Amino acid sequence: MNHDFTRDDAWKLLTEYNKEHFHLQHAVTVEGVMKYYADLLGYSDEKEFWGIVGLLHDLDFEQYPEQHCIKEQEILRERGIDERIIHATASHGYLLTVDIKPEHEMEKVLYSVDELTGLIGAAALMRPSKSVQDIEVKSVKKKYKNKNFAAGCSREVIERGAQMLGWDLNKLIELTILAMRSCEDIFLSV
Repeated sequence: MNHDFTRDDAWKLLTEYNKEHFHLQHAVTVEGVMKYYADLLGYSDEKEFWGIVGLLHDLDFEQYPEQHCIKEQEILRERGIDERIIHATASHGYLLTVDIKPEHEMEKVLYSVDELTGLIGAAALMRPSKSVQDIEVKSVKKKYKNKNFAAGCSREVIERGAQMLGWDLNKLIELTILAMRSCEDIFLSV
């Protein structure tokens, strides 16, 4: 990774293209979740990299939703950003807007958790606590099965991501809840 490109640089770039609170909060959530998974899966030495990928994964979505994961590549290349970041962020649009398949374990995690964090976050907001701190897999699964709940969160993508990782859905949900708990104070402060 280009060590000259820092988290602060990534945040400046993100906020250049994203103004809506929801998109910024989602980016910070996915950043925190990716850092949690980096530690969990033995990539602590790449934790910052995983976080930057999480932060930038939807860089183009607010301004270019029809070109999501396509325009992003162009923007990042124009800035001379590391190709690993470009491939990783673009790969979460696999079979949706691009044919760039998630290859590295980090890319598979991003592919899996992007939609899932949205669904878990929406489920948490339905709770009296409005927090992920007391949400359980069982509650998320109940909401998950209701196709009308958080309808924008693709169950197909979440399931395909779990398969890519070789995990069952319960494991993916449980670990992602734990990941979100670990960084909830950060994404709530955005």
